[in-house]
Amino acid sequence: MILVTGASGSLGSATLAALRGSGAAATGGSRTPGEGTRHLDFDDHASLDLTGVSTLVLISAGYGEDDQVIGRHAAVLDAAVRDGVDHVVYTSLTTAGDHLGFAPAHRATERLVRASGLPWTILRNGLYAELFGGLLRWAGDGVESAFGDGALAAVVRADLADAAAAVAANPARHGGRTYDLVGTPITAGQVADRLGVPHRTIGLGEYRRRLLDETPGLLPFQPPMLASIATGIRHGFLDGTAPDLTDLLGRPARDPLATAVAAASATRPEASL
Repeated sequence: MILVTGASGSLGSATLAALRGSGAAATGGSRTPGEGTRHLDFDDHASLDLTGVSTLVLISAGYGEDDQVIGRHAAVLDAAVRDGVDHVVYTSLTTAGDHLGFAPAHRATERLVRASGLPWTILRNGLYAELFGGLLRWAGDGVESAFGDGALAAVVRADLADAAAAVAANPARHGGRTYDLVGTPITAGQVADRLGVPHRTIGLGEYRRRLLDETPGLLPFQPPMLASIATGIRHGFLDGTAPDLTDLLGRPARDPLATAVAAASATRPEASL
């Protein structure tokens, strides 16, 4: 049995759907389980029952401070060892993401995975095209961002889910491998061109101010995380490509530009009227 953690989230649910769509015996785990999934709360160690699981797809529980995230992952990996899981597939962060503020939690978890003694595969996921488009801010007749002319090798979330499902369905073939799953570089200017509007660049200081002063609901760790994404893209650290994604998919990747445009379009003020 394959178990996908975070099955109520976007990547986890898509990965579980891809596995089931291929006919694999798979279930999901979540702190808020639905029909056909089991209760699995990383903060409640008593709930971490992985009995009968052959392959664990560990979707990063990245919504928290680094120590909290790493502690959650460590608890799940301890349960995997205890309950006899045969293989762990961990969804990490692209290699180029070492420049990002949330990289330490991923790299520390990779160390834990390797040290667990379990067979493993690490999927170093690129940043989502959906995120890139969603971070553009509408202002007047156009969009603004702190990305400048920098490009992001963005990936459509559904492709990352399909890649994770392909690995989980045949884990022995991918044992001890680390894959860098990045896509085609896209820019904010290209998204704006597709939308038929201008793109204006704002400074990183102004972007940070807006995150702190004008973006309600952000948790304390999120403004520095988002600022690190902006400077990473702006200064050319996140535009590198690699063939791993299409190799795992066995087909061309989905168009990240079209997905980013759709995400930006969905936040257009008139779109919500």
